[in-house]
Amino acid sequence: MSIDTPNPSDMRIVYDKDQLTEVDLASNPLDQFTKWLADAVAEGREALIEPNAMVIAVRNTDDVISTRSVLLKGIDARGLTFYTNYGSAKADAIAANSQVSVTFPWYPLHRQVNVIGTATKVSREESGAYFETRPHGSKLGAIVSAQSSVIDSREVLETRMKELEAQYPEGTHVPLPDVWGGYLITVSAIEFWQGRRSRLHDRLRFVKAGDSSDLSDPSAWKVIRLSP
Repeated sequence: MSIDTPNPSDMRIVYDKDQLTEVDLASNPLDQFTKWLADAVAEGREALIEPNAMVIAVRNTDDVISTRSVLLKGIDARGLTFYTNYGSAKADAIAANSQVSVTFPWYPLHRQVNVIGTATKVSREESGAYFETRPHGSKLGAIVSAQSSVIDSREVLETRMKELEAQYPEGTHVPLPDVWGGYLITVSAIEFWQGRRSRLHDRLRFVKAGDSSDLSDPSAWKVIRLSP
């Protein structure tokens, strides 16, 4: 049986969910992001399975740009926090070039949030506090996986996981791995994108007005509107 090849050029929708005017915009990036994140969560898991998922772009020492999805695990006046293996390809890229960009693709709402900033490691204490909130299996998985390294087969992972399950039974303390922890993205610009009819989208961007990057401080930011 032949399968018809989908034609991407025929794939269109009408963006008519909402609008974003300067009057609608919160006075600071933190409040605006928090509001939109709450809207994304309210869509429900069937429509938006992981509203805290974001696509991060990094550039490595070979000047190669790559992207992958990670999960936002913290948002406050300092910036955005996510966690990963410090030996991973993205961590190597961040060590070489701390400039990153992330996008929250909230398609059901016809929205995106695009962030430009600098990624730096959080303290071990902060990483440890978050690590303790993870499910037991996820803690073990963080130890099992030497993220981005080449392995011979999946059995390598499963064998190591069984060894750790025996060493750390459910309910016992799992230590924070030395090569695992968080990054804080300190924001220099954050854009809120709302799809509109006829592709005349609303794009309002907060950009730093001075040295401060406090996301909760209205005076630290100016708002510009970008053409769609």
